[in-house]
Amino acid sequence: MTEFQTETTDTGIGVVRPVGRLNMVAAPRLRSLVAELVAGGTARIVVDLSETESMDSSGLGALIAGLKTARQAGGDLRIAGAGPQVEAVLDLTNLRRVLRPRPDVASAFAGD
Repeated sequence: MTEFQTETTDTGIGVVRPVGRLNMVAAPRLRSLVAELVAGGTARIVVDLSETESMDSSGLGALIAGLKTARQAGGDLRIAGAGPQVEAVLDLTNLRRVLRPRPDVASAFAGD
């Protein structure tokens, strides 16, 4: 079972960290966590994938849905710390350009 850790940084950025697999079982939870953060006024969100073992199309769909939710609220969703399997999924689907992975949470919104 995938666990989710959430926090809000001192600069008001919401961080969601899926631990385990981001698949069809875990994807709805990711969607709802992002929606809750945005509804609570946190529209800049980083999904930290450093502890995500693998991701399937459902996980990818949840990231895209979160991106749309955040952008509709005037924010953005960025991903950070993606491992080799997640990077491969981004490459295969050509979504690297849309989600633009960052090396870590600290650099996700650096310079914005």
